[in-house]
Amino acid sequence: MLIDTHVHLNADQYDEDLEAVIERAEEAGIGKMVVVGFDRKTIERTMDLIDRYDNIYGVIGWHPVDAIDCTDADLEWIEELSSHEKIVGIGETGLDYHWEKSPHDIQKEVFKKQIALAKRVNLPIIIHNREATLDCVDILKSEDAHEIGGIMHAFSGTPEIADEVINMNFHVSLGGPVTFKNAQDPKEIAKHVPIDKLLVETDAPYLAPHPYRGKRNEPANVKLVAEKIAELREISYEELAKQTTENAERLFKI
Repeated sequence: MLIDTHVHLNADQYDEDLEAVIERAEEAGIGKMVVVGFDRKTIERTMDLIDRYDNIYGVIGWHPVDAIDCTDADLEWIEELSSHEKIVGIGETGLDYHWEKSPHDIQKEVFKKQIALAKRVNLPIIIHNREATLDCVDILKSEDAHEIGGIMHAFSGTPEIADEVINMNFHVSLGGPVTFKNAQDPKEIAKHVPIDKLLVETDAPYLAPHPYRGKRNEPANVKLVAEKIAELREISYEELAKQTTENAERLFKI
């Protein structure tokens, strides 16, 4: 069994065939899926999915790209919803300096507020970091994020940064890019991270692994990610699947 620790089944891309996508995931041995909601629309859809499907759990938060739209009322709403027994984390939150919709200072403020929220509700925090690594790590340190820990989602940093966040009680999660032919950095991370701190994800419908790169991704493809990581670590797929599943179940308490 595998757990896709980060998937967006709440996205419009699945409106026509959600049931088939979930069936294909189950047929591929994906026992549980964690759906991430990051704004009003996707959070509402997440809450619906976790109530409809036994094997789907939820993470809810506010995405840094849209931080400028986030109000205190939105965060209060997220905190209220987080009491649901199948909400297992807060996020994805963090920093994104690639898209310039939200000023950096506003992103930082909303990120800090969500770390505090995660502490109040005692749930791990799922971090989105794009082109903002040093600021992201600095905020995790200054806000004592180690107290709750969580996941560095779609990790794209160096082995040194991986060591730093692991020492702060965070797991490192890898997805489709680890299968890309010329993507050496995620391959290095796949071999470097201690296996008890490693998770697998799709981030579907985005970042489809080889040979589906450029197409719509779906949770069944997390098996391709796990197979590549097992190959890189020179261990069996079964061992990799067992350990990453245990890691996710322990972190999310599922």
